[in-house]
Amino acid sequence: MKINALVAHDAAQPLSSGQIALRPLQQQDVKIEILYCGVCHSDLHMARNEWAVSRYPLVPGHEIVGRVVETGADVTNFKAGDVVGVGVMVDSCRECHFCQQQEEQYCEAGFVATYNGIDKYTGDSTWGGYAQNVVVDQHFVVSVPQTLPLAGVAPLLCAGVTVWSPLRHFNVKAGDKVGVVGLGGLGHMAVKLASAMGAEVTLFTTSPGKGEDALRLGATRVVVSRDAGQMAAAQTSLDIIVDCVSAPHDLDPYLATLKTNGRLVLVGIPEQPHQSPNVTPMVNRRLSISGSSIGSIQETQEMLDFCGKHNITADIEVIAGQEIETAFARMLKGDVKYRFVIDMQATRW
Repeated sequence: MKINALVAHDAAQPLSSGQIALRPLQQQDVKIEILYCGVCHSDLHMARNEWAVSRYPLVPGHEIVGRVVETGADVTNFKAGDVVGVGVMVDSCRECHFCQQQEEQYCEAGFVATYNGIDKYTGDSTWGGYAQNVVVDQHFVVSVPQTLPLAGVAPLLCAGVTVWSPLRHFNVKAGDKVGVVGLGGLGHMAVKLASAMGAEVTLFTTSPGKGEDALRLGATRVVVSRDAGQMAAAQTSLDIIVDCVSAPHDLDPYLATLKTNGRLVLVGIPEQPHQSPNVTPMVNRRLSISGSSIGSIQETQEMLDFCGKHNITADIEVIAGQEIETAFARMLKGDVKYRFVIDMQATRW
């Protein structure tokens, strides 16, 4: 089945409107009409082949919200008309320890990415959400609360669950002191979610001008990380920090703000490694540095249900598909609060 999509044909060319062929509907498949798709920074990396793994032609997009239009014969979880979401992965081996424990994001064989992955039925590349439709196995589809504005839900499928996963895995609860480094697409969701969990949230930023917005989003304290006095005042005050910055930076000042037994969790992936942290305070106060990758399907559904209950969506700017290159350019300058979302109904093919 041929559909319209925004296609990257090579690393040097802008995305352009074209047609792609979806795989035939399998018995467990759901065909979704895409209503909205968030624009993740990784979409730009992949379109430009900045990670040297892109296969062309390529259709980006893994923050998908849409409506079910057709189901395979064995689909039991969804029916035509349901509003659903698809995130970063569309398949996994289903058999390894992690898949059996509902942690498909750590599949030992590697999960199948929503785009630029290998479709196990066809052997071709998977196609992402900058398109009219997507076909996905029902196991990797989640239900979307219809009480929420759907455009604002789209970034929850990646940015939201990426910060939700460590908050839940490390058992953040009401009264905990949580730090968030960086107020971008990931960071603003970390502030919102941790605050809704009842935590006291400290936002670390290099930009003093972001303080007012951080408080609006739910932070109780804003620390300008370039201000030595503010950083000193925050020492040994936090239980856990979620570091959302994707550029190399010194981790030691943030480790100093953790209490004994505190944990610094990295969810941003820098192009160059962070410098090695000072081991001595880590040993003396039993501090930990860990990482966390997206979230499982179970965590994604749990996060969406939580957001429905607490009326949480991403702060977004809606664009049409033909504006994607302008959005990419603005994203590189940090000129978005805090996520672009493509409206497929407004896109000219």
